Amino acid sequence: MTDHIQASTDPRLLELLAKLTLEEKVLVLTGHDFWATWPIEKIGLRRILVSDGPSGVRGEVWDERSPSLNLPSATALGSSWDAAIARRYGNVAAVEARRKGVDVVLGPTINLHRSPLGGRHFEAFSEDPILTADLAAAYVEGLQENGVGATPKHYIANDFETDRFTVDVRVAERPLRELYLLAFEKAITEAHAWLVMSSYNSVNGSTVTENELLETPLNSEWGFDGVVISDWTAVRSVNSARFSQDLVMPGPAGPWGDALVAAVRAGEVEESAIDRKVLRLLALAARVGALEGFDAVVPEPVVVEDGIAFARTAEVEGAVLVRNENAELPWNASSLTSVAVIGHNARFARTQGGGSATVLPEKVVTPLDGLRSALPDATVSYSVGAVVQEGIAELPLDRMTNPATGEPGAHVRFLDASGASIFDEDRRASALVWFGGDAPIARASMLEFTTRYTPDATGEILLGFAGSGNGRVIVNGELLHEENVITEGVDLGAAFLAPPSSSIAVPVVEGTPIDVTIEYDIVQGGPLAGALSITIGIEPDTSNPEQLIADAVEAARGADVAVVVVGTNSRVESEGYDRDSLALPGRQDELVRAVAAVNPRTVVVVNSGSPVLLPWRDDVSAVLLSWFGGQQYGDAVADILLGLAEPGGRLPTTWPIEQADVPVIDVTPQNGAVSYDEGIHIGYRAWLKAGTEPAYEFGHGLGYTSWSLDDFALDSSTIFEGGTVSAAVRVTNTGSRRGKQVVQVYASRRDSSIERPVRWLVGFAAARVEPGESTWVTIPVSARAFADWGVDAQGSAGWHYEQGAFQLHAGTSVSNLPFSKSIDVTALSS
Repeated sequence: MTDHIQASTDPRLLELLAKLTLEEKVLVLTGHDFWATWPIEKIGLRRILVSDGPSGVRGEVWDERSPSLNLPSATALGSSWDAAIARRYGNVAAVEARRKGVDVVLGPTINLHRSPLGGRHFEAFSEDPILTADLAAAYVEGLQENGVGATPKHYIANDFETDRFTVDVRVAERPLRELYLLAFEKAITEAHAWLVMSSYNSVNGSTVTENELLETPLNSEWGFDGVVISDWTAVRSVNSARFSQDLVMPGPAGPWGDALVAAVRAGEVEESAIDRKVLRLLALAARVGALEGFDAVVPEPVVVEDGIAFARTAEVEGAVLVRNENAELPWNASSLTSVAVIGHNARFARTQGGGSATVLPEKVVTPLDGLRSALPDATVSYSVGAVVQEGIAELPLDRMTNPATGEPGAHVRFLDASGASIFDEDRRASALVWFGGDAPIARASMLEFTTRYTPDATGEILLGFAGSGNGRVIVNGELLHEENVITEGVDLGAAFLAPPSSSIAVPVVEGTPIDVTIEYDIVQGGPLAGALSITIGIEPDTSNPEQLIADAVEAARGADVAVVVVGTNSRVESEGYDRDSLALPGRQDELVRAVAAVNPRTVVVVNSGSPVLLPWRDDVSAVLLSWFGGQQYGDAVADILLGLAEPGGRLPTTWPIEQADVPVIDVTPQNGAVSYDEGIHIGYRAWLKAGTEPAYEFGHGLGYTSWSLDDFALDSSTIFEGGTVSAAVRVTNTGSRRGKQVVQVYASRRDSSIERPVRWLVGFAAARVEPGESTWVTIPVSARAFADWGVDAQGSAGWHYEQGAFQLHAGTSVSNLPFSKSIDVTALSS
């Protein structure tokens, strides 16, 4: 085992460092390509392969021919409120990484849910730093105990997407320490993450890659001895080498290279600073088994389970039942003869958010699939109800024939300026990304995509492409459409992964194939030179929305029960841009109301990664928040609706009634900056301060059994600085089936000498209890939970402890807290 290796003092690493020239030292500190570091053969250093994403592991290529396990989104994991589930999640991700030859996973994403408009809200755990920190540490432990490096990201205050490359986040030291840094701290100090990713943004005037926050608190206070890897293209200058930024990605071009060598030789950057970075990189290589003479920390994964089965379990554990009138759920499968399944997302489910974290699963089980499989003796109808899709959707594989092979798929060629083919490949999808791999994008002038598409209905389709630049649509050899698509805005992620669409109406006949060719002109240069993204497919037909709703209403009217799956799309929740509205896209609200009016047993499943408005929530029998549920999403939803499993989730973030009610929502920079003027009051803290009632509060969630909370005890009435007290709640399952309860403990102080939240989470624990049984649920509460960051009378910044009595409150959500006890906080050590 080499996890104990000390980068700065291990004599074996120092010997290897001494063998490197300055040029070689600088070389290993810049990526070799998009996903790997440079190998140095003479010291036995192979490349280190890193990969997105936190909810799966894509591997070195973005290619449907190399599928990946798609786990539920981080908001689903956050909703589990269960460190054991988070650790298993990390275990499973590590096994997938090892299968793909990946050494480092670029995750978890543990920025806070400061605003529900944040575009990558789905990729982070929670609005609370304690809940986030505990789950993040468990995720890191799970990854690394199976031998794969974890990369908590994005350090720091990268909580929104608008102008993320240039924005300056202005945040006072106290909320920075008590919220945003606290969320990261445990992953470093207890789980000992092997990497941290520095973010694009600036904090208080300095870009993070050139910010003292990389040293303090990360290294100097927390004892981080790993590698600070940059977000892709986040490092912009040689000046960043003077800070505790260690590895620049991607490569091979970058701002360091020859310029950094020259800066060291000119005395502008100390070579000792370069040496420290190289030693950290070598220590990482030793940990993952990329350095000769060092055994990997874990030669083979030691905690292994069925990843597909776990994806189903994790979704069940994270799904949050927020309404269940008259115990509508669970349904009794034997009593159902007809089920109306309604909603665009029921058939085209979102199992993950958009952006760099995207993985390509071999198969996705949709809610429609899951219910039909689970109810073989019932009639399960489907109606789209309302179109959710915006822009091009890829062609179904079973409707595409590769003209070169006759197999399902398409043929793709890269052509040079003379029109000669310089590379070709057979693909099994029409949503294509080249971000690493062998395609000669830098040498090509045009991409040619060809397939034979067989329509499944007679009428008109809107055939086209989504991509930034000039493209042509050719059908049966005839040029029908050409457009130069201009991307709005300048965000790299949005331009690359969610570009605008261009299409043309094409008449088709069911069962009659058409030959489709898309020509796409490749523009060279830019920050992601050598990468390419394009989707070929069909835009939605929105010409008759009233008929879609009418069809759904008729289906629901004649069914025993109706399940409406509503949700967002890739234009709403994705890396690269923030949301401008919390409303569901399209006419989904109107659809739900219409269905509920004709079928009193209407259940709504919400397929979004973050909060949306649910104005009809009191008009339906049940509401299940299912997040982005991973590739087994539909089976998990069926398990929950039919009572084969209990929804185990509790809300990790507050859901509003109206967007105007959200107390902290701003994600739009003013004069290049976003000011976190709310200080320590974000999430439920801000809701409590404002006194506004949300739709569903932090910590809320229902199950399928009933509970009583019987007693609350502390093992001490005093807590000392640096100490811990155990809080315990006795819970009884008073129902008829096994259930899960999440016990939550909050602190408050009425007459404080400083500003504090109304109350704040200090600990939690999940318990599973058999019917009729009782158990004590024990929750450790650290003294740090009572500390505040500030400047003392001597002008020294640090953690301070206000003396005297605090209240500890115990219950099952931020406002459902039936127990309270006083605890005395003292700075005197025991």
